[in-house]
Amino acid sequence: MPLTDAVSNPLWANAAIFVTAGIVVWFAGVRLTRNLETLAARLRIDRVFVGMLLLGGITSLPEVANVATASVMGNPALAANNLLGSAAINVVLLAVADAWLGRPAVTGIVARPSTMMMATLCMLVLIAVALAITIGDLEVFGVGVGALAICALSIGCFRLATGYDARSPWRIETDEIERVTKDAEDTPVATPALWLRVAIDGSLIFAAGYALSLTGDAIAEQTGIASALIGFALIGLATSTPELATILTALRLHRPEMAFGQVLGTNFVNLSLILLGDALFAGGPIINELGAFEVVSALLGAALIGIFLVGLLEHRDRTVLKMGYDSAAVILLFALGLGLLSTL
Repeated sequence: MPLTDAVSNPLWANAAIFVTAGIVVWFAGVRLTRNLETLAARLRIDRVFVGMLLLGGITSLPEVANVATASVMGNPALAANNLLGSAAINVVLLAVADAWLGRPAVTGIVARPSTMMMATLCMLVLIAVALAITIGDLEVFGVGVGALAICALSIGCFRLATGYDARSPWRIETDEIERVTKDAEDTPVATPALWLRVAIDGSLIFAAGYALSLTGDAIAEQTGIASALIGFALIGLATSTPELATILTALRLHRPEMAFGQVLGTNFVNLSLILLGDALFAGGPIINELGAFEVVSALLGAALIGIFLVGLLEHRDRTVLKMGYDSAAVILLFALGLGLLSTL
């Protein structure tokens, strides 16, 4: 049963591969988060940095596979919509995890200025994407100027957010004491072995994420879902499966900063991949292939992050249906946004 030509497979076969790959991603994501938490505690690495760089980078591997495949096959809109869909869905997954765990509102227990800085910068990058699509792009040396600028902006914002806690003049008073988890102290596994486990889990996430992308695209095509909505919703959700596993695990470990850092770090990495798609697409600047659907997608992602930013600034434990008011607003706005996107 060839995976590379998934459209020729029966629908039930693609569904079986899709579910199996999702299970693999789930368990690999859970183990990845726990191993990185242990490494962070043992090596005294900041949890925001771990979430933003290590978790964010590794859980972006499925998007790398999907963007490269879609662009080479001449479907840049699918690649871009996967990235923008993942950017929005990753934020929604925070809200879903907030409701699932039923603990105090997730934004009421985050006490790091760097988290708010990351949220603000991520909004700016998404707005820049919408602006670039509206204006159009010019090709220079085989890539679009707009795609290059978005990549540079994403990396620059990523760099600016790194270590912001140490530079920030703002401090939030909190009774929470940073603790090293018992598992991190007691685990007998050597540090090199932990890094090896991280590499193995990352490889599993990449391979299973690639399978999710191919079979998700095939399922959507076989069931007749609109192409733009395929990339945004179905493929975006498929490639965001690692994020849900890692977010839930980070929150269970009482590491909300790691969860936020992972989501926003993943978004920075994903948006920078527009340049990868541009470089692999033979038909000119990828941004010129996009339109109103992608503009609304980017602005929807920015608005969802903006809601959480308000919650972070309010820093209150106000809940409804076992989730923060901001999480409920994120889920509602996303549902409304999907309704709007289905009409474009």
